[in-house]
Amino acid sequence: MTISPVDFASLLCSRLCHDLLSPVGALNNGLELLADETDPDMRQRCMDLLAESARTSANKLKFFRLAFGAAGSFGEMVDPSEARAAIEGLLSDARRTTLGWLVEAPALPKTAVKALLNLSLIANEALVRGGTLDVGAELGGEQLEIVVRIAGPRITLDPSLRKMLVEGPGTEPVGSRSAAAFLVHALVAEANGEVMVSDAADGVMIFGAVLRPTGGFAQAIPAVAG
Repeated sequence: MTISPVDFASLLCSRLCHDLLSPVGALNNGLELLADETDPDMRQRCMDLLAESARTSANKLKFFRLAFGAAGSFGEMVDPSEARAAIEGLLSDARRTTLGWLVEAPALPKTAVKALLNLSLIANEALVRGGTLDVGAELGGEQLEIVVRIAGPRITLDPSLRKMLVEGPGTEPVGSRSAAAFLVHALVAEANGEVMVSDAADGVMIFGAVLRPTGGFAQAIPAVAG
């Protein structure tokens, strides 16, 4: 099954709106409460609510800008610290999951960063009760390997998302919920690679992706690192 660029862009917008609805709605509620409240302590609680909701909205926008958007200001190579900050912001909203960062490359291709971020998004949502999320990436001359490992008391990944990641859409329609998985599959397939997802065993699940673009990655790295 194929999906048009316009339809896919619409699905990503739907996903973005869905994730922003809660914190933006909380901002609106906080402002309404603040307008009617005269008690100093309650007004302070309203201000705390507004600050938290604004921070959550900003974190989500920063993450989705790099994960879904063009992120034109970064160029074709991205400092991995930008991806790390985006994931840390995403995880800080729920405060249930800790991040382990195992990326030593001085720069990564934007395509790889998008795949890494979307894999992290899907993996984090599979951690129903929180836990740990470890992200690693190793860059060689011919290929780049991405690994996202999650561990927690309850891991649940919808079989349709696993299938979308590994096999692509096939005959299944792409929806707003599976848009991130479709994007990962498309980005990796475009780079002559594949996505792998392990079964959840002993509270651990591993997501992996290998990208092998024509010409490799090696030529682009020294110029950015220097």
